[in-house]
Amino acid sequence: MASAAKTILVTGTSSGIGLATIKLFHSKGWNVIATMRNPSKAPADLKELQPQDRVLVTRLDVTEWDSIEPAIKEGIAKFGKIDVLVNNAGYGQNGLFEAISREKMRAQFDVNVFGVMDVTRAILPHFRANQNGGIVNISTGTGFWSLPTSTPYSASKFALEGFTESLSYEAASQGVFVKSVIPHGGITGNNFVQRYAAEMPGSTSDHGLQDYDKFLAKTTESFKKMIGGAATSSDEVAAKVYEAVTDGTDRLRYFIGNDARGFLKARYNSKDDEEYMTYMRSFFK
Repeated sequence: MASAAKTILVTGTSSGIGLATIKLFHSKGWNVIATMRNPSKAPADLKELQPQDRVLVTRLDVTEWDSIEPAIKEGIAKFGKIDVLVNNAGYGQNGLFEAISREKMRAQFDVNVFGVMDVTRAILPHFRANQNGGIVNISTGTGFWSLPTSTPYSASKFALEGFTESLSYEAASQGVFVKSVIPHGGITGNNFVQRYAAEMPGSTSDHGLQDYDKFLAKTTESFKKMIGGAATSSDEVAAKVYEAVTDGTDRLRYFIGNDARGFLKARYNSKDDEEYMTYMRSFFK
């Protein structure tokens, strides 16, 4: 059944930024397609949205190709078309690179990079047929600067940023915008930190990597001394997503967060790469 309202599909909506984005767009009169790996565990917030005829909760696991197209088709069947995709599903890992298995590294890319690519690949023909549409990828500051023990997450987000920028040129030729919303400096109201901690690869002795003990002790102290600012809420990030979708510009990146440590400033304002790296390394001397 076709609907006059615009429709947005968001991945990873069981909590955090994804859930906040669904709630905000629904409050603005949009039809919302809330996708997640296990819809039977959908949060009560989704069931309480009114009117419910503008809500579709359905299964989509970005690592399972066979779950992606059915979710998109179900959304189109219910609302007539999809106007915007928000690739939000993702997670982080940290730890020494040598301690992280090939399987764990591949799993990081399967969700944060290849999952985004697969959902995007599946929906682009629909957007192209309409000569209209939009894609917003949820990135992170760690896709612009890297820190010790963040190799899996940072590498995946650097890859996501490259994909987003390159695709933006191609999609624009088909009337489709592609943008990146980039939270940084800490986000509240999500489960990122809990999973980040759960993915820790264990102690150096577990992996025969005691050679790194002094480095890790020093790095841990450096992290503790870093100046922290007020964290950004998931609702604030959702508002930035709404801005990206509705501002009618061809702006590519939307940063949101507290740059108390000056990483973003260093990345963009350093006169050259040597100055940038000197600043970044100063935190870990």
